[in-house]
Amino acid sequence: MSIVVTVRKGDEIVMAADSQISFGSMRVPEDNLQVSKIRVIGSSLFSSAGWALYDDILNHYLNKNPDIKLDEPQAIFNFFVDLWKELHERYNFVNDQCGEEKDSPFGDLDSSFLIASANGLFHVGSDLSVTSFERYYAIGSGADYSLGALYTLYHQDLDARTIAERAVLAAIAFDTKCGGDILVKSVHDLLG
Repeated sequence: MSIVVTVRKGDEIVMAADSQISFGSMRVPEDNLQVSKIRVIGSSLFSSAGWALYDDILNHYLNKNPDIKLDEPQAIFNFFVDLWKELHERYNFVNDQCGEEKDSPFGDLDSSFLIASANGLFHVGSDLSVTSFERYYAIGSGADYSLGALYTLYHQDLDARTIAERAVLAAIAFDTKCGGDILVKSVHDLLG
């Protein structure tokens, strides 16, 4: 499980994540496994919360499609529609719908995704819906704690990086599936 937050304040847009890796109830010591939960795709920051297999699938998919742009809602939706199609054509181990209840008419990725670009902050739900946020958002098992912290911290005299780090710290403090070091990346750094 994870905590990933993204914050836009003033001209600054950042994404922050914890570094803890868990397999079920087992936490892996950081000195034995190092994984960055934030990846760069084009000029955007990208992260997911859910199944770790998506990292392998995305690496494989992005190696074949290196010029992906995830900088606006329609481009993001198009990417996930294409990924959904690819999941079913090339990765036959993917289920259309997870869990035992299938009340939704839509497929289910059983993970959520967070994207930050110069054009905004975007959440992609497990049903592929794309939602744009103005100030902040969080995904992962510690998201409820981080969202509370983000709500409280955002209007204080703090920069986006500090707000994001503190929101991740809140999740680490209260959610047993979050922990380790905090990684923060800035969209501004991608743009040079």
